[in-house]
Amino acid sequence: MLVQSPLQWEALQHLNPAHFLEQAKKNYSWQAQHNEVYKEWIQTWNISSSSPNSIAQIPFLPISFFKTHEVWVGNKPETYFESSGTTQDTKSKHWVTDLDWYEKSFNTCFESFYGSPKDWCIIGLLPSYLERSHSSLVYMVEKLIQQSGHAQSGFYLYDFDALNTVLQTLEQQGQKVWLIGVSFALTDFAAAFPQQLKHTTIIETGGMKGRKQELTRQELHTILTQQLGVSTIHSEYGMTELLSQAYAVKEGVFKCPPWMKVLVSDEEDPLDVKFKGRGILHIIDLANINSCSFIATEDIGEVFEDGTFTVLGRLDSSARRGCSLLVV
Repeated sequence: MLVQSPLQWEALQHLNPAHFLEQAKKNYSWQAQHNEVYKEWIQTWNISSSSPNSIAQIPFLPISFFKTHEVWVGNKPETYFESSGTTQDTKSKHWVTDLDWYEKSFNTCFESFYGSPKDWCIIGLLPSYLERSHSSLVYMVEKLIQQSGHAQSGFYLYDFDALNTVLQTLEQQGQKVWLIGVSFALTDFAAAFPQQLKHTTIIETGGMKGRKQELTRQELHTILTQQLGVSTIHSEYGMTELLSQAYAVKEGVFKCPPWMKVLVSDEEDPLDVKFKGRGILHIIDLANINSCSFIATEDIGEVFEDGTFTVLGRLDSSARRGCSLLVV
């Protein structure tokens, strides 16, 4: 029997902080009842499945479960997104029952940070992601490229000469460029073609993938600002297991869309979840209505009073992940 989600996108699109707990409770109640993997996790810890009084009381599913279980609920999934990794790694799979949810999520988020895609020439420098299938990042950027409609919007693999030529042309035209790239490709391009970009916004999405010495986010941003002449580097925080993204437009401090919230827990006590401080990042993504909205990541970070956060590194015991390999 099909189980229909009780959530409509409009409830998230106009969500305000005062109603976040109410919507989180609805997601939790539905997933605790119908998501077999999440339900078993709750029962293992002897946690009550009744409505919590606080967001911090909601149990978070370890992100590693996406490697070992099919985490979904509702209608049969139409596709899945798969994490990056070596052939020896066990890859995470995020089963998606409705791609329209993902598209609404990343489109609404993009517009809230950057405006309409039609105002930008959108370029993806994502060679490692383009070389594999089922990448959620490639899917997102491809859709944004299509919506941009600009003749020069598109993906680039390792043809830095062509990318440089396009950027120079767009700079002369005064065209706004949204250049999103994996860290190692951005640093390689910047080293090969140092220049002064005035109309280009650069968004790094992490991912050194062991190809060169890993850099702190600050070191990476310093290199890119110096070699590409921009005043600041933006960052995108997303992962296979989420349908939403956070963006940092300055100094690596990320801000979430209204339907996403980040908390922290102590490494020694994963059930001790707090609203601020340093610890293991725990993410509530209410757009994950058909998988799990409450995920304990393997990222270490700091959450601030206003709900913004930084990413400081990874747990030593966690598997290496292509989209989050920056270290302290």
